[in-house]
Amino acid sequence: MRLYNTLNRKKEEFVPADGNKVSLYACGITAYDLCHIGHARSSVVFDILVRYLRFKEYDVTFVRNFTDIDDKIINRANESGVSAAELAEKFIGEFYMDMDKLNILRADIEPKCTEHIPEMIELTKTLIEKGNAYSTASGDVYFKVRSFEGYGKLSGRNIEDLQSGARIKPGEEKEDPLDFALWKAAKPGEPSWESPWGRGRPGWHLECSAMSEKYLSLPFDIHGGGQDLSFPHHENEIAQSEAATGKEMARFWVHNGFVQINSEKMSKSLGNFFTIRDILEKFMPETLRYFLLTMHYRSPLDFSFEALEEAEKGIRRVYTAMEQMNEALQKKKWSKAALPADVLAEIDEAEKGWNEAMEDDMNTAGAMGHIFTLIRLAGRIAEDKAWRKSEGGRDAWVRILDDMKTWGTVLGIFTEEPKVFLENLKLCMLERKGIEVAKVEELVAARQDARKSKDFARSDEIRDELIELGVDVKDTPQGPAWNVI
Repeated sequence: MRLYNTLNRKKEEFVPADGNKVSLYACGITAYDLCHIGHARSSVVFDILVRYLRFKEYDVTFVRNFTDIDDKIINRANESGVSAAELAEKFIGEFYMDMDKLNILRADIEPKCTEHIPEMIELTKTLIEKGNAYSTASGDVYFKVRSFEGYGKLSGRNIEDLQSGARIKPGEEKEDPLDFALWKAAKPGEPSWESPWGRGRPGWHLECSAMSEKYLSLPFDIHGGGQDLSFPHHENEIAQSEAATGKEMARFWVHNGFVQINSEKMSKSLGNFFTIRDILEKFMPETLRYFLLTMHYRSPLDFSFEALEEAEKGIRRVYTAMEQMNEALQKKKWSKAALPADVLAEIDEAEKGWNEAMEDDMNTAGAMGHIFTLIRLAGRIAEDKAWRKSEGGRDAWVRILDDMKTWGTVLGIFTEEPKVFLENLKLCMLERKGIEVAKVEELVAARQDARKSKDFARSDEIRDELIELGVDVKDTPQGPAWNVI
């Protein structure tokens, strides 16, 4: 497998440092609000990376933290009249609710910052002893950026450029504007812990360095997060961890791209900010997950509700094909005929293509293309009278469904029972359009009565009325079947 390594700005062959074992750390949420679609994308990206590595039979240890003490948490807690701990715990619970709906696997280890204060204090003491950090009269501790020779290697920034825009804010006791906080002295009414420098709390960057080092041996294989974390958060993590230990922190740095809203940055001030809950009020969770896979994880992803509707059509097409194959396989008798070799070769090529796409920097968009190649092939088999009655056709459908099950497990989609999923999708689409199921079924029944009475003019009128509602009706040997357009 080849992964794009932000550290070296190129794709590199991924080989774990310790045989078959893979160590992976991804930065988790700061627990002060509901998760938005940017969180959904990052969570899905690293969920699929873990799933794929396990599919390749690697023994993966996945660590994802929760930041449960931070300025944002403290400010929101004060606004809400609750403690920072209560607020963080609430939104960690909300995180799990959202991620469970999106079929995100739990990480193997999910440390909270407040449970690792001793490790953070020890790391800070080590940095002071090595001359990479200093304490101030007020009890703050800062990391000396210029003491770490490799600073900027992840983001590509250099000290001179950073210096031109750096300023010391009033009240700060930094020796250098570039230095950043490892430990913050306690302020009235804020949570704090005892330390050699007085009561205080850890800086954000310090938290991830301490927790990743506790659970994963340095250097661990993969450190991941959103593109926005590469600087300063991940840059500062590298400086802290490598200055303290003399070891490389992580071998691969993997970052997912931003989510944009109609080509603009998502922002509450612009009124284009959407939480996962906002989206799941109108769309099924699997539709959102499917949408997040339609672009390469490093590319910007332009979100719109129109794009979600297109994703909905795509996922419905796949589940419909799966259900049609399931129904076709209920046949009891099959002819002995085999499929032509070139048809079987198309399945081989699609399977090869899916694997190559996933091996090439986890290209889920390319992998999805090969899924639709198989769906089209399944349709061609159904359309050919001889093929659909043959053992060759049956075996091809079984193989395609098996591929769908395997690939769907890796991607976290297509794992529901097709008939149930399609029924739920139909109801979801009707609800979004503001149409009552009872109204549709009443019209479908009236149309059927008109057809039985040979009142085809009335039947056509009702069909037109259904189309205006956004519902299409097809007559089948089993009776009328309707779906949302």
